[in-house]
Amino acid sequence: MRRYGLIGYPLTHSFSERFFTEKFEREGIKDCTYSNYPIPQIGALPEVLADPSLCGLNVTIPYKQQVIPFLQELSPVVEAIGACNCIRIDKGGLAGHNTDVTGFERSLTRKLAPQHRQALILGTGGAARAVAYVLLKLGISYRLVSRNPRPDTGDLGYDAIDAEILRDFLLIVNTSPVGMYPRVDECPPLPYEALTTRHYLFDLVYNPARTAFLRHGEARGSIVENGHEMLVIQAEESWRIWNA
Repeated sequence: MRRYGLIGYPLTHSFSERFFTEKFEREGIKDCTYSNYPIPQIGALPEVLADPSLCGLNVTIPYKQQVIPFLQELSPVVEAIGACNCIRIDKGGLAGHNTDVTGFERSLTRKLAPQHRQALILGTGGAARAVAYVLLKLGISYRLVSRNPRPDTGDLGYDAIDAEILRDFLLIVNTSPVGMYPRVDECPPLPYEALTTRHYLFDLVYNPARTAFLRHGEARGSIVENGHEMLVIQAEESWRIWNA
């Protein structure tokens, strides 16, 4: 039996276990299982890896950066952004990959328009690094937005986001967990009244399907997209990597 799974904490929001279980049933894959491993600290990873039948892992909040020291091999993307969300295990060796990049790029570009040349990235974690990598690849400039911006980074605080900034930054990507189930009424503190039909709001959160962040955009006619399609794409890319 080949085993795969997801590490993170907490994992009450995860869709990966259900996705892969249904995939295995749908495609008649009999010799594979997928499980959640909600480890409260990254130091517990060796206990998960002690299972000799484990062939691959996905990595989610808060370990996409913390997992790097455990890897023996890094893909070029992981080396570039310092974040890993997919691990291939081969003869005990751990190879780190990032499928968020593939999932985000394919999903984002479906609705991307010519006016979306400047972006605000809400959050500064591992997912934000993947988003920034894709935006640079697409020639889209960006600013990171943080609740606690450090003066030496050039990041913006939420209190700096006003209507004038939103006139120029027409793409807004939420990479933070704000608004994720069960705290569905929360949203990043932005001047949503300044949104227009020219704005594009992309939320990496997928549960609920319409976060408060996206509902604010919809109310003003903005283009919106949640993270579900991105997750499906990155999950299939993980499967390809594990079986390459």
